[in-house]
Amino acid sequence: MANKGQIGVTTENIFPVIKQFLYSDHEIFLRELVANAVDATQKMKALAASGDCKEELGDLKVRIELDEKEKTLKVIDEGIGMTAEEVDKYINQIAFSSAGEFLEKYKDQIGNIIGHFGLGFYSAFMVSKKVTIETLSWKEGAQAVKWTCDGSPSYEMEDIDKPGRGTVITLYLDDDSEEYAQKDRIESLLNKYCKFMPVPIVFGKEQEWKDGKYVDTDKDKVINGVEPLWAKSPSELKEEDYLGFYRTLYPMNEEPLFYIHLNVDYPFNLTGILYFPKLKDRVAVERNKISLYCNQMFVTDHVDNIVPDFMTLLHGVIDSPDIPLNVSRSYLQSDANVKKISTYITKKVADRLDDIFKNQRTDLEAKWDNLKLFIEYGMLSDEKFCDRSLKFALLKNTDGKFFSFDEYKAAVEGTQTDKDKKRVYLYAVNVEDQYAYIEAAKAKGYDVLLMDCELDSHYVNLLERKLEDTRFARVDSDAVENLIPKEEKVKLEMKEDERYDLENLFKAVLPSGKDYYVTGDNLGADAAPILITQSEFMRRYREMSALGGGMNFYGEMPESYNITVNMENPLVAKVWAAKQADVAPQGELPAEAPSDASDTEKDAARKAREEVRKAHKADVEAFAEGNEILHQITDLALLANGMLKGKALSDFIARSQKVVTDAYLK
Repeated sequence: MANKGQIGVTTENIFPVIKQFLYSDHEIFLRELVANAVDATQKMKALAASGDCKEELGDLKVRIELDEKEKTLKVIDEGIGMTAEEVDKYINQIAFSSAGEFLEKYKDQIGNIIGHFGLGFYSAFMVSKKVTIETLSWKEGAQAVKWTCDGSPSYEMEDIDKPGRGTVITLYLDDDSEEYAQKDRIESLLNKYCKFMPVPIVFGKEQEWKDGKYVDTDKDKVINGVEPLWAKSPSELKEEDYLGFYRTLYPMNEEPLFYIHLNVDYPFNLTGILYFPKLKDRVAVERNKISLYCNQMFVTDHVDNIVPDFMTLLHGVIDSPDIPLNVSRSYLQSDANVKKISTYITKKVADRLDDIFKNQRTDLEAKWDNLKLFIEYGMLSDEKFCDRSLKFALLKNTDGKFFSFDEYKAAVEGTQTDKDKKRVYLYAVNVEDQYAYIEAAKAKGYDVLLMDCELDSHYVNLLERKLEDTRFARVDSDAVENLIPKEEKVKLEMKEDERYDLENLFKAVLPSGKDYYVTGDNLGADAAPILITQSEFMRRYREMSALGGGMNFYGEMPESYNITVNMENPLVAKVWAAKQADVAPQGELPAEAPSDASDTEKDAARKAREEVRKAHKADVEAFAEGNEILHQITDLALLANGMLKGKALSDFIARSQKVVTDAYLK
């Protein structure tokens, strides 16, 4: 018996709606069809297990057949099949008044729609000019039927002879979708979407090398493993199993640092395996390496809504039937379950790291440099993860020794507590570049941490909030005597005109383009003549601004440096004495205009004072220009801080060669 009819739609055509609203990527048609075939096969297994079906199940596989010449693609299963009534119910009765109303109507019934054909089936029309269904139900006495549709609301359905139960869906590919008539393209899609489906997926035959070429054998080529590692119990797995699975997922990657096996069945179902990758190339961190599966069917590798942002640095697999998907099975919907799942995964990761800290401390320390970016990112972006991490996060000093936060507090609070009863944690960002500052701190009995992660400017701010009575100071942010003040320091007394001369003297020989704050101090005769530092506050916030910390104001400000001149150093003392002798004191400044003077009188008085200062400043600068010792000690300080470049560096080298020549050859 044959009949014709109209698919139950009230829009002009269902297929533009499918293409416009339901599917963003045409390639997922194959996933949907294979998923339906797998569902039908598993339902058949369930019927047999319950005793409802007594017949022999046979070899339950899903077969994919491609005819490249005819441009047809078949998806074949031996599942439960459908009767004519079921075809009418599940295929023909997709009624809706508009696309918007339709999507709203079925938003909570995705399993019913997609799980038993429905919209998943209709994705076939994205790539086909005609689709047929040949199906025979498992029910005793059922009649096989064939359904045909050319992409319009009209269809034909007729009785046919079919040798066995199940369903054959045939796609007659349209001209715009010729790529899907290529064997390699279909195989790549099957590997992407169906690699771990719970029913064997067969596509073609295994091949062997014979007579100088690959030829087909008689053995079916099964493209998937039906029992992936995450579906097994952790108790039956060994470390080599987890590492082997990682190599399967990411064959080009280095071995991971650690792994976590997720396995929960209440209050939601979730399994999976997550890996901590080596994050040594921190500029090119690979995201989107976590694949989301639903009952072993690949959904997406964009899991931003399921895990917190920092966990997108992890690699691995998450599988959950409880994650709500929209009708395309690709995009996540906002749902309370998503938040619960995210919270669970975050806690599970923190618990795993805490376990490693307690039981594999040596291993954790050995891998810390590759792990700390992930930990710091997590602590900065997730409050709950941060609080948990304070138990297992490590600090590493410049000697390579590791401490927990509690251990470090106990180690340094005796020596590194300042006059305000705050513990001061000194840190460096580069051992080589800051060697002199580190050694000066060590000489005073201080310990110096190594904070060389690009997030550390933000991280330090976080720790200052989380660790009671603690502040961080970069080891090169001030003279070592000032880093951890034990008592109020008596400032060097200098007259105003002396401070003015000192500032102009050194600014005259410092590189232009930066802001300098020149001060004099007594640092001891054996200390360096000049100390160049950056304010901890300004430097830290500039770095945070560069990392997108929302403080662009600081990033736009010019770099500023504190120039501390050691007035007790013999070389500085000699230069200063020569300046005092060679440069006449600043003349007496003209009096300021009285408060009741006119604006013209005030402006004239101001200009007169400026002229005196300007003339004296020119004398100081002329002296500075001709003083080789001043140039040499300033350039040495610049060189020590990596700030001597270009012509200034060339001049310094030439001057140094002359000094050596004069000392040893004349």
